[in-house]
Amino acid sequence: MSEVLVCTLQEARARAGLAGEAPQVASQLRADGAGAVCIVAAREGMHWLDTPHARGWLHGKAKPRDSFAAAVDAALAQGFVAADAAVIAAMEQPHQLPLLSWGEEPPAPPTPAQSRRSLDLYAIVDSAARLRQVLDAGIGTVQLRIKTPAQPDADWHAKLRAELRQAIADSAAAGAELFVNDHWQLAHELGARGVHLGQEDLAALGASGRAALRATGMDLGVSSHSLWELGRARTLSPRYIACGPVWATLTKDMPWLPQGLDNLAWWCRAAQLPVTAIGGILSPEQARQAASTGADGVCIVRGLGEDPGKTLPGFEAALAAGRAQRREAPAWPHPTLPH
Repeated sequence: MSEVLVCTLQEARARAGLAGEAPQVASQLRADGAGAVCIVAAREGMHWLDTPHARGWLHGKAKPRDSFAAAVDAALAQGFVAADAAVIAAMEQPHQLPLLSWGEEPPAPPTPAQSRRSLDLYAIVDSAARLRQVLDAGIGTVQLRIKTPAQPDADWHAKLRAELRQAIADSAAAGAELFVNDHWQLAHELGARGVHLGQEDLAALGASGRAALRATGMDLGVSSHSLWELGRARTLSPRYIACGPVWATLTKDMPWLPQGLDNLAWWCRAAQLPVTAIGGILSPEQARQAASTGADGVCIVRGLGEDPGKTLPGFEAALAAGRAQRREAPAWPHPTLPH
């Protein structure tokens, strides 16, 4: 028996002994012991997905239940977790990734990507002083990532405000794109034009919080590590979607397997929005390989070293070389979580 219960809404209601809508029926089935549930064609053009990793409306062409279940089982056999297996089962073509909602509201179709400058080399820094250093070297895309401590006090909040204000001013003076990690309300208050949020933070905002974020008009960068996260990220029409970790990284403790260049190339083909490569990019050669996948931006955290002015030319040459040697995307991605 599959670890994912695939059934029609009528079958799900009968199993659950409940005459509700798909989200409520699936919740009951999981409470009754089902590890994961996918109710096929619960609405026209949409399946309802409820798994340990993701829950929401999954766009997808109507398929007979047995065909959908067979596709889920095939993906599970390849090592995909239930959420990604269902996403693959809903795909009509190798790179036609379905959308996934953030909750019980149907997913919003993404706005087509605008013609914008390429993000190119994208430096991620932890202070306004380091940000000035990479701007002076010639970096045109930067992210200020200042993590909140377990017990932030008034002094920390005051320092954060000062750091953000300085970073926003310096980025504007240099004509660079700045994305503030996490602190989107303060960033908006201080006049920032871009923010970057992880998917757990976006999910925690709820529908009203995500609407408030979008209403600011700030450019949004969104992290993604899996197919279901990529499908969800697209519904927000972000400035870019980050794909990572491309290589194993020590800067963050995370459960994800390395994406590798094959998944990165697949992301760039399927996202239909700019993609940035992040994770373990320490050398110009790695930057060249990442750029060859079609990545709009290549994120560097530690690779620029203590003197970005000396290391940046090598990375810029690598970026240009990679873009001149575009690699083909594979038909299908590989799993990114241990199964």
